[in-house]
Amino acid sequence: MATHWIQALSGWTRLQGTRLQGTRLQGTRLQGTRLQGLWLQGLWLQGCVAPAPEPAPDPPPLVAITFNTGTTSVQASLDPDDGYTPDHAARSDAWYGDGLAWIEAIEAAESFFAAQQPDIVALQEIFWSGDCPSIPEEAWPDFVCASWAPGDPTVAARILGPRYQIACHPGKPDKCLAVHERLGTFRGCGGPLCLEGLDGATVEGCGSGARVGRGIVIRPDGSELTLVNLHGSSGLAPSDQDCRIQQIEQVFVDLGDGEPAASGEETLVLGDLNTDPGRWTDLDPSAARWSDFVGVDHPFDWVTEVGPDAPLTYQGVATIDHIASNTWIGDCTHPGTPGDDPPVLEASYFDHRPVICTLQRR
Repeated sequence: MATHWIQALSGWTRLQGTRLQGTRLQGTRLQGTRLQGLWLQGLWLQGCVAPAPEPAPDPPPLVAITFNTGTTSVQASLDPDDGYTPDHAARSDAWYGDGLAWIEAIEAAESFFAAQQPDIVALQEIFWSGDCPSIPEEAWPDFVCASWAPGDPTVAARILGPRYQIACHPGKPDKCLAVHERLGTFRGCGGPLCLEGLDGATVEGCGSGARVGRGIVIRPDGSELTLVNLHGSSGLAPSDQDCRIQQIEQVFVDLGDGEPAASGEETLVLGDLNTDPGRWTDLDPSAARWSDFVGVDHPFDWVTEVGPDAPLTYQGVATIDHIASNTWIGDCTHPGTPGDDPPVLEASYFDHRPVICTLQRR
């Protein structure tokens, strides 16, 4: 290697129009920043020092959507001529749990997701078509059960298409996460649908099943992305607020397995909080509890807008549909809110607006 150094230095001296004697070369230490830099330039010219590698490119942006696809009986009264009738609303409430089951709304959601092609989807209040056999035929017209048969795609699979893997909450098949095949697959999920494929636990006294679900996506390069879907308990009573607080603590303190649901180095938390963390902190302790874990002074921050001017995603009165992360930031849209893109469906069926966020690394 010493011979290469001498050859390189000789090349440098010839380039500089200067000559160094062999005795001085062997007995003198190169001094000075400029001299050392030029000497290294000579080494590079001789092929002894490789050029600095190009920096790794930024990862491509991700598109994440959270969408509560349910409805309420109120929706049928908003526009008597839009096709969603009080009779539809009554059957939806009695037999479909007000989850996404009306065929016209399913078709609209299918078109919406086909246009967006998101990487990540969090769904709340989506009808589980495996319940169709228990629903009487008189409740079928204009709903998914009218044509569904065992082995057909679920409503979630139908609106997303075949390139998504879907995993749902334990005991809550109306709440699911989905990931596009280009991003990866859920750890422990071996097929297109894993009905209880997410980690989760019931909060005692707050209904059955898990309202918080965690899935770990394994990317093609082996890296992991943790996704958390949350559907907070609804209601304004102190007991409802306490349930939401416990569900928030499942996300950030302990899911029930000794670690938070939001435990990954890269984590997204998505869902319907059923409280407004930017407007209701003085009225609802569960709204205020979010500020203990998410914000500029915490590892997690809001991706969606929070505050008095945030887009109203629920019934035009509150912003309860959100995304937060410890590694991602982004820009979000809310189709159907004033000044944004058109709604998923013109008929007054959906009582929530979807949240679409294009995400970049912090």
